[in-house]
Amino acid sequence: MKLIIDLGNTRVKVAVFEEDNLEQFFVFSKEEFLEKIKSFSFKKKITHCIVSSVGNLSIEEEKEIRELYNPIFLTNQTKVPFTNLYKTPKTLGVDRIALASAAIQKYSKQNVLVIDAGTCITFDFISKQDEYLGGAISPGIQMRYKALHNFTAKLPLLESGEFTDFIGFDTESSMHSGVLNGVCNEIDGVINQYSKKFQDLTVVLTGGDTNFLAKQLKSVIFAHPNFVLEGLHTILNYNLAND
Repeated sequence: MKLIIDLGNTRVKVAVFEEDNLEQFFVFSKEEFLEKIKSFSFKKKITHCIVSSVGNLSIEEEKEIRELYNPIFLTNQTKVPFTNLYKTPKTLGVDRIALASAAIQKYSKQNVLVIDAGTCITFDFISKQDEYLGGAISPGIQMRYKALHNFTAKLPLLESGEFTDFIGFDTESSMHSGVLNGVCNEIDGVINQYSKKFQDLTVVLTGGDTNFLAKQLKSVIFAHPNFVLEGLHTILNYNLAND
């Protein structure tokens, strides 16, 4: 059994793979995740582990995880199944490294655009030559709502909702349209840019807002809510095979 730990900006996702099958999946808060992974009943069955952290993992937390599972901690030095052509590879986030690896595994020898709609919206492009070229980083949905509230005097802080018409009929519906309609048009526009430059483009959508956006986007996409976890599993297998 293999344990996959993805420490994001707001939540911790944990998956257990048996062979190549995702058998168990958990979501924890950052405050509780360490106690949770300590208490797993299947702890002794874990043979290999990989950890990805986009935030700061304390020295104490890292030490405890090492003692529990002796994991690989994903960095820009970790072996990956693609050629990284990013001009600043040391600044490439581990989440984006995992997404590129998942794309290689799932859609080998294809032009793939991976869109991760989470705290930020990231766009990552992997060519059919298995080369990572780069992409873009944009504010996520909740970040846009918070920005409208924090940088104005009177706009309320809203939760993500539905918009039935792109014309807002009051302040709240105007904000929903501005954020949600804006995000959907942005993503469709980016997909259109890549489609014009790269033939036979495969588009993958993942992240916390996958289910909502998949219903709204005009473009044809493949929705994979756990694509980062699948990518981390791919990286773990690649390192085990190339040690």
